[in-house]
Amino acid sequence: MDELRNYARELLEKEEVAAVIGYQQVTEKRTKPIVITDPAETSRLVFNEYCLNNLAVYLTKARIRSLMRTKDKTMKLAIVAKPCDVHSIVALIQENQIHRNDVHIISFNCHGVVKDFGCDFNGDNLAAKCIKCETHKPLYFDKIFGEEKETPKAGDASLEKINELEKLNSKERFEFFKSEFDKCIKCYACRAVCPLCYCQRCITDKAIPRWIESSSHQRGNFSWNIVRAFHLSGRCTGCGECDRACPMDIPLSLINRRMAMEVKDLFSFVSGRSLETPTLVGNFDKKDSDEIFM
Repeated sequence: MDELRNYARELLEKEEVAAVIGYQQVTEKRTKPIVITDPAETSRLVFNEYCLNNLAVYLTKARIRSLMRTKDKTMKLAIVAKPCDVHSIVALIQENQIHRNDVHIISFNCHGVVKDFGCDFNGDNLAAKCIKCETHKPLYFDKIFGEEKETPKAGDASLEKINELEKLNSKERFEFFKSEFDKCIKCYACRAVCPLCYCQRCITDKAIPRWIESSSHQRGNFSWNIVRAFHLSGRCTGCGECDRACPMDIPLSLINRRMAMEVKDLFSFVSGRSLETPTLVGNFDKKDSDEIFM
């Protein structure tokens, strides 16, 4: 932990970055995001299995980005990012929301995080995204800490549920998602925590014309959740924050992951994996499958 704190302090003291976005311990089994601009405050930084938040969401926030601009120059933002969160950073760079030179990535060899605050760290309480994770070492980083460790093993319940839904007919699948979306209270927590939901004005906030009904009823709920899934198709990096943030425990990542699987099968594309690869919709290839249009 001292290595992280000393490194962050050095970055700030040398004015190599304007701020460090990281994690602060709140209780024994809970952390929260913190933005540090004072080198003396870096002693508050931690990184452990309770660092659940995907901090990439803050990279597009105007208030955070304003810290980069000084009278004399534009400075970088340093961010403490799990390997899976680095995928979100890459996706933001791919979509030209941030530049690689604007962000200093501090990452770790990761052995997973808990599914929720307060849980003990073991195979039974491992976050669903960690079970299917294939990148325990970050694909991109400016500084990396920690030794490579084996992640506790557990069954991939998310994939099992997707396979279970695949066996249903279209009407049965529709009823499943309708019953889940009926629980939605339109709090938009899923939107707030998603790094790829960065529009300054979301389509749900537009009243003239009103594209999506704002009321929390069946029609409005269904349209919101389906439109959001559609907007994230080929973009979602599978960080799982939408699942974690939803107060109604709607399994939002099921539909996002299934869409990601479809995109991979049809176009051999996985979001947030390569800075050299253009976005799915930003690239045209005559060899692309036209199956979805048939």
